[in-house]
Amino acid sequence: MKTFVSILMMVIAVTFTANAQQNNNQKGAKNIPEFSVEQHTKLALKKMTLELDLNEQQQNQIKPLMLAQATQRKATIEKMKAARANKQKSSADELFAMKNQQLDNQIAMKTKMKELLTNEQYEKFEKMAMVKKMEGKKMMDERRGMKKRYMESQEDKK
Repeated sequence: MKTFVSILMMVIAVTFTANAQQNNNQKGAKNIPEFSVEQHTKLALKKMTLELDLNEQQQNQIKPLMLAQATQRKATIEKMKAARANKQKSSADELFAMKNQQLDNQIAMKTKMKELLTNEQYEKFEKMAMVKKMEGKKMMDERRGMKKRYMESQEDKK
């Protein structure tokens, strides 16, 4: 009888622990606040100011660039969400045009930043961009891995 009660208590404890962990994972993804374009720009500029030690003049010159970039990014994301909701796929020409525009914007931003920043600040800026790119790549690889595992589990269920 004692062993039965002990086993029952362990099963209940494991169940509650698993449930708690599952709920925490779900809550973490949904509680991410969505900032406005202005808020996002302000935070990004402050972060850049801390990292690159920007002066007031540089901050005032960079802010409109970052605001325009954030506005454009938000519009592109909204357009992609709408297309996904309508289950529309972009043609090869549309994808080429979007990628071409994105690269043109990156080149323009890089050129403007090179004009506004000192050589030392620009080197730090380049390193920051590389780190951010690598982090994004790592996250995409993780998402692809999760998607692959999910698809495999769905195939196993069939």
